[in-house]
Amino acid sequence: MTSQWRPDVADPGRFAGWREAGVDPTKPSIARVYDYWLGGTHNLAADRELGRRMETLDPRIPAACRANRAFLGRAVRFLAEQAGIRQFIDIGSGMPTAGNVHEVAQRAAPDVRVVYADRDPVAVAEGRELLAGNHRAAVIQADLRDPAGILSHPETGRLIDFAEPVGLILVAVLHFILDAQDPYGIAERLRDAAVPGSYLVVSHVTNQGNPGLAAAAERVYNSRAADGQARMHAEILRFFGSWELAEPGLVYAPLWRPDSPEDVPRHLEQFWFLAGTARKPEPACT
Repeated sequence: MTSQWRPDVADPGRFAGWREAGVDPTKPSIARVYDYWLGGTHNLAADRELGRRMETLDPRIPAACRANRAFLGRAVRFLAEQAGIRQFIDIGSGMPTAGNVHEVAQRAAPDVRVVYADRDPVAVAEGRELLAGNHRAAVIQADLRDPAGILSHPETGRLIDFAEPVGLILVAVLHFILDAQDPYGIAERLRDAAVPGSYLVVSHVTNQGNPGLAAAAERVYNSRAADGQARMHAEILRFFGSWELAEPGLVYAPLWRPDSPEDVPRHLEQFWFLAGTARKPEPACT
């Protein structure tokens, strides 16, 4: 095992904790493959091999992931600067990289509080190292399929006041919850925990525009990393329930409030992710 462990890294000591966390270096990880596509360094040879295999199906996947990450930054900035959100829960947060939620939000408002949740032990360990000394942010090891565990976690209780609006972030994670695992029920339980004025941020891989390519990508990815399921526009829209979509609605990630018109590429259907943000309305008067 020692000879297999991160032989492609000049500083293997940096990754010593990964082995202690029980990471199998021969098995790709959702979080680490995504990190590879973003150009990060928190990945292993097996992750890069799967990433490159996916790119043989569509070489634009890394660009789509970067566009999705950019959407996250714009959405968080919108919530912190314009919507006045001062607390966030980022579920399926993945490996820490540039433009993390707490970095974007705390630039807008230093008093913002953030809870990150991820089931990957390496993502949690790396996140905790990044957040050392930041008492307004924490990382918990938790699974989206157990929303009650996330909402009741002691660190969530320390940082999040559910009597105040919260930003719920489900970016690039819901497509890993299959229909049989009740993804809409999971999203509903999270929405129900939030008060009016809260926001839900969602991005999701879509099979709209090229269902054949999406199905081929699913087969390759699911055979090596984790089960996933691309969805159509109407199916993704359901995750927002009755919440009110902010303009421009549920759109391809580069189209969601771009910083400039030049940032919107051609052939948006090649960018895989549909993305949107919605606000929980006040209850209707009776």
